[in-house]
Amino acid sequence: MTTDEKYMTRALQLAEIGRGNVSPNPMVGCVIVHNDSIIGEGWHRKYGDWHAEVNAVNSVADKSLLTESTAYVTLEPCSHFGKTPPCADLLVKHQLKKVVICNYDPFPLVAGKGIQKLKDAGIEVVTGILEEKGRELNARFFTLVEKKRPYIILKWAETIDGFIAGENFEQVKISNALSHKYSHKWRSEEDAIMVGTNTALYDNPRLNVREWSGRNPIRLIVDKNQRLPQSLHVFDGSVKTITLTDPLDWEVYEQEKIQSIIVEGGAKLIASFIEANCFDEIRVFRSPKQLKKGILAPILPKNISIVSRQFLNEDELIIYKSDK
Repeated sequence: MTTDEKYMTRALQLAEIGRGNVSPNPMVGCVIVHNDSIIGEGWHRKYGDWHAEVNAVNSVADKSLLTESTAYVTLEPCSHFGKTPPCADLLVKHQLKKVVICNYDPFPLVAGKGIQKLKDAGIEVVTGILEEKGRELNARFFTLVEKKRPYIILKWAETIDGFIAGENFEQVKISNALSHKYSHKWRSEEDAIMVGTNTALYDNPRLNVREWSGRNPIRLIVDKNQRLPQSLHVFDGSVKTITLTDPLDWEVYEQEKIQSIIVEGGAKLIASFIEANCFDEIRVFRSPKQLKKGILAPILPKNISIVSRQFLNEDELIIYKSDK
C-alpha cells in the first residue's frame, strides 16, 4: 500500500461514519497530513452541516502547518455555494501544498471545477486514488447523478423450498431475529422503503426502524387502484408516506431527493424491477424452514454476481450486485 493509499483508506473510513445521515449529499471524509503525521480529520456528519474539509481544517490545532500539508479527500471538493461555502475555496484560502482526491464529482455544479480551482491556485492535485473503493462507498450518489434514478435494493426472505409467504398472502415468519435486526439496520441507512399493494394490505407493516437506532426511511406505497384503507399502519402519519401509482416513475423520487430505495415486497413488485432491469443490489435471506406451498419467491435474474454470503444463525444471507 502506498502512502497515498494509506491515508485515503483512512479518509474513506471517516466518510463511512456519515452513512444514513448525509443523503442526498455523498459521504465524504478528509484527512490532513503533515510530515507523514495526521494533524486533522473530518467527515460530512449531517445533510446541511459542514462538509468534511471544513471539519478537518477546523480540527487542526496549528493552522500554520497547513501550507506544508496534504489533504486527502474522498470526493472532489465542491466549488459552488450550496448550504455551505465552497470547500475548494477553503483549501485555497489556507494554501495547502497538495490535495489528493479519490473520486471526481460528476454533479454538474462541481464536475471538475473544484479541481481546476485548486490547480489555478498553484496547489498540486492528484486524483484517482482508491477510485473503485470510493465509487463503491458512494454508489447511491453516483447512481443518482449518472443514471438519473435512485439506487435500488431488492430484498426478501425465502424458505429453503422457495416461498416468501403462505397461500392467499398468509403472513408467515420466515427469517430469524438476527435477520430482522439486519433488515432494520438497512432501513436506517436508506432514504426510502417501498412495498406493493398486497404487502401493505395483508402484512400491514409499519416500515419503520424499531430494532436498530437510526432515522426512519420515507415510506413508498404502491397503490395503483387506490384501494388501500387508510387504517393501515403505513398511513398512521408517524413517518412521511408517499402513495405511488408507478414505482418506476423516477420524477417522484427526484422531487423528494430520494437517493436510495429498499424494496421489501412483494414478489410482484420486486419482479417488476427485475424485468425493467432497474436494480443495483439484491439481498436474500434464505431460511431452512419449509412451506411446501404458497407464494413463490422472485426468480433471480442472470445479470448478477454474488458479492457476499454469510450465516446469521440458521439463516443464510446472500447479497448480489447487478453486473450492468
